[in-house]
Amino acid sequence: MSQTTVSRALNGYPEVGEKTRLRVMEAAQKYNYHPSSSAKRLAMGRAHTAGHIVPQNEDHSMINPHFSDFIAGAGETYSRFSYDMLISVVPEEDQEKTYRELAKSGRVDGVIVHGPLKDDPRIEILEDLKLPFVVHGRTENFKDRYCWLDVNSRSSFKRATNFLLDLGHTRIALLNGLDEMDFAFRRRIGYESALVARGLEVVQDLMFSSELIEPYGYDVTKKLLRQSPMPTAILTSSVLTALGVVRAAQEAGLQVGRDISVVTFDDQLSFMQYPGVPLFTSIRSSIKDAGRRVAEILLDRIANPDAELVQELWETDLVVGRSTGPCRST
Repeated sequence: MSQTTVSRALNGYPEVGEKTRLRVMEAAQKYNYHPSSSAKRLAMGRAHTAGHIVPQNEDHSMINPHFSDFIAGAGETYSRFSYDMLISVVPEEDQEKTYRELAKSGRVDGVIVHGPLKDDPRIEILEDLKLPFVVHGRTENFKDRYCWLDVNSRSSFKRATNFLLDLGHTRIALLNGLDEMDFAFRRRIGYESALVARGLEVVQDLMFSSELIEPYGYDVTKKLLRQSPMPTAILTSSVLTALGVVRAAQEAGLQVGRDISVVTFDDQLSFMQYPGVPLFTSIRSSIKDAGRRVAEILLDRIANPDAELVQELWETDLVVGRSTGPCRST
């Protein structure tokens, strides 16, 4: 048979007769033949690779358990559609250069933008390069111009704060992410709006922002416990930070859930899933599920660049665990 006939038979073209198609498939099975992925990519004019450009600086690292679970979810989607993944970890100041090199070389068909800032310069760069992209999260500006998937951080933290207020807590500390991150900005707005709606003052000394790691929760909580009066509840933006809160509270002889309440945002990190009643009361949304869905949106954007923009805002679940209880007088 001709090379063209074999190719059409393997790719399921309708003009190839059933008898011919079966002969080709039998021969392919007999000789364990698999199409060359590089040849297929050249023929289609695509790299069949999705890019993840990860910025790094001294104060903030995107390579963390949250990123790992997101990538695991995205990887499942890429595998289903025979896509590869390219992860480039670059200094923050080299991001634009990296995007331009990738667009020029054609090494990737599109990219996912991680950790968007409130006003993120990467959006206009990618629009200028005409490189398909999806944002995990969103920015305060230009959010109507591109595809994104985000968790409703504002309503989630308003709900979490109201939950603590309903338990009688009025002095609630917020251990948030870095101020310049869009998600942290929205979470702070949700926290503040819940306090204001109840006629309570927003106390600046009870709001903190930093990298969401365990030592941050530990160090800030030690300081908070020296205040008079000390807060009776703490709301955190990550389970990792909440673990630091628990460590500091226990060192001070306090019982979490009785002497001090803790509510956290829970990305449902794969290595921290507990059976039974969870340790933390949390506002919960799976970051691994987000990875799967963001990758799906990107691949669809690559295949259909003129299709309507996909913009999804996910709500969270409030799960009551062992870390909260009624406010006790201090």
